[in-house]
Amino acid sequence: MIKPLLALSLAAAVLAGCSEKGKESPAAEIEQAIYQNSGPPRLTLITMINNRSGAGAHSALLVESTQSVLFDPAGSFEHEDLPERGDVLYGMTPAWIERYISAHARMEFHVVRQEIAVTPAQAARALQLVQANGPVPSAFCANATSGLLRQIPGFQGIKQGFYPLKLMAQIEALPNVKTTKHFEDDAGNVRDGVANLSQ
Repeated sequence: MIKPLLALSLAAAVLAGCSEKGKESPAAEIEQAIYQNSGPPRLTLITMINNRSGAGAHSALLVESTQSVLFDPAGSFEHEDLPERGDVLYGMTPAWIERYISAHARMEFHVVRQEIAVTPAQAARALQLVQANGPVPSAFCANATSGLLRQIPGFQGIKQGFYPLKLMAQIEALPNVKTTKHFEDDAGNVRDGVANLSQ
């Protein structure tokens, strides 16, 4: 039997965007969509938080290396113009990043971004790891994200676990982390947010 608290966390995760989708775009679509990152190398942990309970609901990792991709493990964000493979969203331009954030920021959830400046080698390792990981099962978003982070030089101290808030707290403890929060008051879930992008 699943403990009540864990059951509630899983339900919140599904609503916020932590549920399997399994989209696998053709290689040609991915190649065509690649967004070459012209800015500094960065990693950004993105965490969705329930506004009523304060519980963490989803974790994702934006990797800005030679290209910008978003590791969205078991995420619900899916758009016909954005190719994906193995839970990695390709072609993550600044505009698409903002759309992703906006789709997740709902009446029930807000989004926390934690940006970390990294070396080109660290960003390259992160890109390699997220591309090699493959699809993640439902509710394993924080587990997968923390497991990848701890394999990057300089992040070995990150403890792997299932709770987005605990991962967020670990990142907040690192030096020179830039944290921003995004709130919106749209009703519905992330799929409703994605649908609004096409209107």
